[in-house]
Amino acid sequence: MVEKKMLLKIIDLSVYFKGDKNTYVLKDMNMDIYINDKIVVIGETGSGKSIMLLSILGLLPKNAEVNGTILFHNIDILKITRKEYNKIRGKQISYVPQGGGNSMNPLIKVGNQVGETLVVHKIADKKSAFEKAITILKRFNIGNEKKRALNYPHTFSGGMRQRALIGMGMAADPELILADEPTKGLDKTRINMVIESFKTLMNKTFICVTHDINFAKKIGEKVCVMLSAYQVEFGTVEDVLENPLHPYTSDIIRAMPENGLEYNSKLLDRLKHNEKECPYRNSCSDSFYKCNKIPPMFDLENGRKVRCWKYAEIGKNK
Repeated sequence: MVEKKMLLKIIDLSVYFKGDKNTYVLKDMNMDIYINDKIVVIGETGSGKSIMLLSILGLLPKNAEVNGTILFHNIDILKITRKEYNKIRGKQISYVPQGGGNSMNPLIKVGNQVGETLVVHKIADKKSAFEKAITILKRFNIGNEKKRALNYPHTFSGGMRQRALIGMGMAADPELILADEPTKGLDKTRINMVIESFKTLMNKTFICVTHDINFAKKIGEKVCVMLSAYQVEFGTVEDVLENPLHPYTSDIIRAMPENGLEYNSKLLDRLKHNEKECPYRNSCSDSFYKCNKIPPMFDLENGRKVRCWKYAEIGKNK
């Protein structure tokens, strides 16, 4: 078997905002991303998913205090200058934002926006970049692409706009694509269109943040589950979403409509947790005395990891 090459390595990454009671919005994050990995990150709003993406992109606000290491091609990108970051962002690491709101400039034609990265990084002139944008829009099945490239974003449906954003992220042929909630606010038909767009990225490396577990199953190969700033479970999509180990993962899967909407009535009790204890202690039916302390991530077989004291005996402390 050919050994996969590491592209990005996150080591002990923690983030908090100064003045906000120094509350961590991301804590003790560790993840290895290999070339051609398709990683989905699931969790509710405020769990730290988007903070992780912004940390990689170097786009956190000025009041963010960041500790840890992010190695991209073995270079710690948390220590490089803004000028050096600008050479990487968009060209080697691209970002696909949510399709709603102001994610596209309403005053610039779609074709110009899709090709903008090529011009900024001097990969192509404006004319060539626009022609490449038309080709990209065709790849993502926008329809009538030459005309659509001359249109403004408000003429695009939510699904079309999201596919154009994915195309924009692909324009410079980046090594790593970071996508933030690409299906948020879309109906089932448009979600399926976004799924088809992601299927064209099968020779690419991406990290996609989502709250949609069914979407995660269809586009991802590995999954990271986040809860209250912590990574609580990691493994293949099949292992984690079909046979979850962490009680939180189990509860959110049981709460899905196709699983009977089995809702944990104590789910919201986690909001009362002490920062020194497991973030799911107050909601967990399996909690015991050890849970008054946050567990480390335990390494299990086949690359699985879980932050739960139940697995302390069989797992290796990470």
